[in-house]
Amino acid sequence: MVRAASRLTPAFVLHSHDWSESSLILDLFTKEQGRVVAAAKGAKRPHSQLRPVLLPFQRIQVAFGSKRGEDAEVALLRHAEWAGGTAWPGGPALLPGFYLNELLMHMLVRHEPQPVLFEAYAQTLQAMADPLLLQAALRAFELVLLRQLGHLPDLSVQTLDAQPVRDGQAYEVWPDMGVMPAQPSDGQGPPGVALGGVHLLALEGGLRQWLPGAGSSVPAWHRGMPHLMSVCLPVQSELKAICRQLIHYHLGTRTLRTRQLMMELQQP
Repeated sequence: MVRAASRLTPAFVLHSHDWSESSLILDLFTKEQGRVVAAAKGAKRPHSQLRPVLLPFQRIQVAFGSKRGEDAEVALLRHAEWAGGTAWPGGPALLPGFYLNELLMHMLVRHEPQPVLFEAYAQTLQAMADPLLLQAALRAFELVLLRQLGHLPDLSVQTLDAQPVRDGQAYEVWPDMGVMPAQPSDGQGPPGVALGGVHLLALEGGLRQWLPGAGSSVPAWHRGMPHLMSVCLPVQSELKAICRQLIHYHLGTRTLRTRQLMMELQQP
């Protein structure tokens, strides 16, 4: 259900497409209502104040009015304004940024608040401006997304028997089996990607910083994302394969166009 709001709420534009000659349909990621589809009437007109505001990758503030009653699936965008901050640089981060947007559009249901994930997305966009952090930022965001949606098991224990993960052993993470000791390939299926127990424990520690700490007055997301990116850095190649497998499993038959395009661009 789309809730009408007279006050402003933080948001990002994930996608937009034409609706009539002068208006747009927007897919928004909002902090308070999660994914919201909204109609922006007159946004395409030459002198519309919305034209420079409704752009991807910049933080904005929006207010909604219901389009067809309180139960409408499509909201009416009543107001939008830039929320400040530095301009997003794009460049090498542009296509990965669209990948994040497509990922959210496919994996999030509408009107389910995801405040932690919203802050993770905002911090990930900032980190992606640094080419040295780009891949680690993507992996950290994928991990937070999978954990918030219940698709990533506890990385500190083996899923089937709840035995603790140990520093000196290697493990694999599977969509259906969770965390398990690394096994030699039998040639019958795709090979697993091994991660040392020390790395799994570090990743789990980084993810847990996103949970509210007892007695903490500082929101967890203000301290967690940079640390999670730092523990992703040493194993970002392995994490790319693991996250790709987990995301593909939970997407089902849906294909991410941006991922396919990135793979095609990397081919000689």
